[in-house]
Amino acid sequence: MAEKAEVRSLEAIEAFRSRLIVYVSQARPALEEASAEVTRVRSWLEGEQRAHWENQIRRRTKELDQARQALFSGRLGMLRREGSAEQLAFHRAKRELEEAEGKLRAVKRWAREFENRVQPLLKQTEKLHTVLAHDMVNAVGYLTQAINTLAAYAETTPAPVENATQRPVAEPPPTSPGVVPEKRQP
Repeated sequence: MAEKAEVRSLEAIEAFRSRLIVYVSQARPALEEASAEVTRVRSWLEGEQRAHWENQIRRRTKELDQARQALFSGRLGMLRREGSAEQLAFHRAKRELEEAEGKLRAVKRWAREFENRVQPLLKQTEKLHTVLAHDMVNAVGYLTQAINTLAAYAETTPAPVENATQRPVAEPPPTSPGVVPEKRQP
């Protein structure tokens, strides 16, 4: 026969089950939010930032062309020498264009490297999401069943155990159907 169960507190199991439910209900949305943030950053890098710096390069190229034309016009003008204002505007426009080109290169590099750096971490979060969505839900179900089973077990009354010092009570012999047992007199 199986040994006696040594469960000391159903309340402790119920408290653990409740905390597990709270954990799962908080962890799943947090993981979903993190996955959404990864998607948002990828979209931002590949779309918004790339388009922004490409537009900046076009705008700054036009400004550089205008500054170059103003500088060239100043040199060609026979009546005056090139002004320092035109030179400053040209060099400023050139630096701004180089900055925009550097930013676009950085955005393209990060867009390429993003997948390599984020993908292993994203796989781990997906595994954790699977554990939370399936395994932990099954664990909550298992704990619920265990609590119900243990509660039912606790409600049953144990059969009386005979003590070696007590005299066994004589029971009447089994009877066959239709036979009435005799009454014994003390």
